[in-house]
Amino acid sequence: MTQRRSTHRRRPQPNIIAVLFAMLAFLCLPALFAFAHAEAVPQTARSRAAYEAQASGVKAALAEKGLALGSPVFLQITKQPAELTAYVQDTDGRFQPYRTWPVCAMSGGLGPKMREGDLQAPEGFYTVRPGQMNPASSFHLSFNLGYPNAFDRANGRTGSFLMVHGSCVSVGCFAMTDPVIEEIWTLMQAAYEGGQSDVKVHIFPFPMTQANMDAHSASEHAAFWQSLKPAWERFAASGKVPSVTVRGGAYQVRGAQ
Repeated sequence: MTQRRSTHRRRPQPNIIAVLFAMLAFLCLPALFAFAHAEAVPQTARSRAAYEAQASGVKAALAEKGLALGSPVFLQITKQPAELTAYVQDTDGRFQPYRTWPVCAMSGGLGPKMREGDLQAPEGFYTVRPGQMNPASSFHLSFNLGYPNAFDRANGRTGSFLMVHGSCVSVGCFAMTDPVIEEIWTLMQAAYEGGQSDVKVHIFPFPMTQANMDAHSASEHAAFWQSLKPAWERFAASGKVPSVTVRGGAYQVRGAQ
C-alpha cells in the first residue's frame, strides 16, 4: 500500500523576534508621542549665546556641589531680604541650594499683588513652563511667573506679565542683573531639556520663621502669610518641593510631588 501524503500544510510559526519588536513598539508609543509633543524652550540668538557663555561655568560650579546641569530646578524668592535662591535636585531626589543672588530691583513692598497697576510684586506659588520663557525680552532675558494663578483668580486678583528678568529695573517684577538672569536661564533650559515639565517658583515676603511671623502678626496680610508658611516649612524639612493646590479659594499644601 502506498501512503498518501498529507494535504495539510504546516502553519508557519510566527517570527518571535518580530512579535517582540511589535510589542515593544506598542508599549513605547505613548512615550514617543509624549516626547514628540514636549514643549520646547523658545530660542533666539541672544538666548543661545547666553547659554553657550554660561553652561560650562554653571556645570563646573554644580559639579563642585555634587550636582549636575540638566537636573530639575526649583526657585525660591523672598522680598525681605530681596533674594532669589536656585535649588537643583541631587541623585537622592532632594533639592540642594546652588546659589543665592540679591534681587537687583523690585517694586512694591511686603504683601501680595492685588490688582493690575498696583506696582506690587506677587507672593505665592507659581509654575513656569517652557513656553513662558522669553528669549526676546526687552529686559535681556525673562520668564513669566504665570500670575494670576488659580488662587489669585479665585480671590479676584488681577494683573499680567509678572516676570523675573534682567536689566535691573522693575515695575512689579523681580529684576536681576543680566549675568544672573543668564545663569538662571541656563539652569532652567537645561532642566527642561533634561525632562522637567515645569519649574516651581515659590515667593515669600520673608523667611517664614516663627520669629518673622510674630514680628509681622499685625499686618493686614498676616492670615495670607500663614497660608504660605506650611510650604516653606515642608521644603525646609524635606528638601522636596511640596504639592500645592487651590480649593475653595485657599492654598492646600501637601507632601512632596
